[in-house]
Amino acid sequence: MAGEAQSEGGLVFHPLDQFMVKPLFGEGPVQWYTITNVTLWMALGVLAVTAIFVFGSRGRALIPSRAQSVAELGYGFVHDMIEEVTGHDGVKYFPYVMTLFVFILASNMLGLIPGSFTPTSHIAVTAVLGFGVFIAITLLGLINHGLGFLGMFWMKDAPLFLRPIIAVIEIVSYFVRPVSHSIRLAGNVMAGHAVLKVFAAFAPLVLISGFGIIVTPLSILAITAIYALEVLVAIIQAYVFTILTCVYLKDALHPGGH
Repeated sequence: MAGEAQSEGGLVFHPLDQFMVKPLFGEGPVQWYTITNVTLWMALGVLAVTAIFVFGSRGRALIPSRAQSVAELGYGFVHDMIEEVTGHDGVKYFPYVMTLFVFILASNMLGLIPGSFTPTSHIAVTAVLGFGVFIAITLLGLINHGLGFLGMFWMKDAPLFLRPIIAVIEIVSYFVRPVSHSIRLAGNVMAGHAVLKVFAAFAPLVLISGFGIIVTPLSILAITAIYALEVLVAIIQAYVFTILTCVYLKDALHPGGH
């Protein structure tokens, strides 16, 4: 939450500075091969997931440890979600969906550590996830059903004269999926962190002005409440991304909705 400064005009803060991508070593422009703060925190997310799901649960004890309990709850939650939404046919794609869920959740939660960086606040990261799902689902549908997959755009139950109009709407809606899928995640995470930074800027006002006696306690209360909300948002957004992936997977497995 650093980045505030005092000037002649008062308190100056930049709530969007926390989203800047910076080289981890040295300075200079960021290239595609540059190791940045995004790289670091994505790697830490992977390590956190590995620690819980691989090392934490490898004992498979009858009386599970905390790490094993978390791993088993996460496994069961995602497995049941896939089976309920896509049917039994979708369970074979559990590893992919589970990987998306735990990576997004770990990135969101680690981003709530003060001074950290949240990879999922960047559209460049969420777009890779969103378009990755879109491409994988589309290829899966075409491989499984061939051109019959395109039948999902043609509503046979609708009146004949409305079918072409509905088909155009469905096609546009289908290709907008990866955009909305990725923007929803990045937008919610980024907005929450920006609001936190704004209220955090007012917390040290008591050291600068007498008016801060009133503002600082209110700011701290607001930070506490928003932080609790952001923990909830971090979980919900991982869930929303995952369940939408399951819905899209259902379309690829059962284009007719059966």
